[in-house]
Amino acid sequence: MDRQGLVTGPLNAMNEMPAKFEARAARKNAKRDGRKRLIAESAIQALKELGYANTSLRDIAEKSGLSLGMLHYYFEDKTDLIIYCVQRYKRELVREILAALERAEGREQVVSALSEALVASIIDDEMTHRLWYDIRTQAMFDATFRPVVTEIEVMLMDIVRAAFIKAGHDSPDKVEISYALLDGAFRYLMQGQIGDNPRSREELTALFISLIRQFV
Repeated sequence: MDRQGLVTGPLNAMNEMPAKFEARAARKNAKRDGRKRLIAESAIQALKELGYANTSLRDIAEKSGLSLGMLHYYFEDKTDLIIYCVQRYKRELVREILAALERAEGREQVVSALSEALVASIIDDEMTHRLWYDIRTQAMFDATFRPVVTEIEVMLMDIVRAAFIKAGHDSPDKVEISYALLDGAFRYLMQGQIGDNPRSREELTALFISLIRQFV
């Protein structure tokens, strides 16, 4: 072997090592994230059946088919798990709504797309929203929840901003106020679905269309 080969061979091998480690770490992280998503889905099912206050990590461990020790391997405590569940759901919801708004053309399509997305969210994901509002309230007393609440509310404001722009308007100067008004209506209507006289999908959609038209 020539002198160049003696030098470049070991160097090439050394350069390949970090790439192998990075690939292995990526596979490990993907596997871990996949397991955490499965646990989150099981946690939501347990919470739907037992409610937030009555659900322990042990209940969630049983639902997900894991030992309590294994559950603690992925999540520090119940708070950590609930934050992960809500954060994951809200990120997906925001992506879906922004994609629907991106496909909309003109003001009426924007109003319709946003209204239908919000109604579907109320009807299909009531329990996750309950957890979100619980976390948001707890953030006023417990600093643990504040970073994730801030992150989620910034994403939700992005929805309001996108709706204005897609409807042909400039982004509102005070998007926080527009978001707060829409969020208040959303929470009120969602809370009404928990009672004895929930509104139909059509009624909710009509209410949101009327409301959002006033915004955009």
